[in-house]
Amino acid sequence: MKTIGLIGGMSWESSSLYYQIINREIQQRLGGVHSSKCIMYSVDFGEIAKLQHDADWDRLGLLMADAARSLEKGGADCIVLCTNTMHKLAENITASVSIPLLHIADGTAKCIQNDGIEKVGLLATKFTMEGEFMRNKYLDHGIITIIPNKNDRQIVHDIIYHELVKGIVLPSSLIKYQNIIDELRDRGAQGIISGCTEIELLVRPQDIAVPLYETTKIHANAAVDWALG
Repeated sequence: MKTIGLIGGMSWESSSLYYQIINREIQQRLGGVHSSKCIMYSVDFGEIAKLQHDADWDRLGLLMADAARSLEKGGADCIVLCTNTMHKLAENITASVSIPLLHIADGTAKCIQNDGIEKVGLLATKFTMEGEFMRNKYLDHGIITIIPNKNDRQIVHDIIYHELVKGIVLPSSLIKYQNIIDELRDRGAQGIISGCTEIELLVRPQDIAVPLYETTKIHANAAVDWALG
């Protein structure tokens, strides 16, 4: 079994999901009392979130590179960045280490392709929805992503940063997300990417009428595939 290096803390709520999913999957596949060989470098999300909203991506790139180097020095065989938004800085990570970065969009795109879907709605932070880095990554796989309107993007973003990263899950927020998803469906979305790792705390596959691609779960399982492969 190879050692997975996790860059977590963005937020710790979703990072804990990564840890649970990876270890439960390892135990299920190997049986007995097996668990994952992994190392986590957990950042202070208070610092990260401020830099994000200040648009200081240069500083964030340095922090992500430092985290990746620490994991490599600690014995990690790969890097798993436990967040969608910070994949904006994927190249900063890959340039700083000699071990591979397992990109969160690759496994998700494969699942979407396996379902024969070409157009999906993307729910995420404003940084991810309004930036091109993630949408272009999916487009490289032949998948078109559409995003909510400006007002709905703000709603999605605020629920993530004011509620979900703090572990606050409100039924009223689920209804807001469901309404936004319905609007994306009306615009042709055949499925929905929960493109922020905290969204899975709020929206489950049974809550919507189209396939939900849970990036946290998909990414964690892809890490297990790699570690055991």
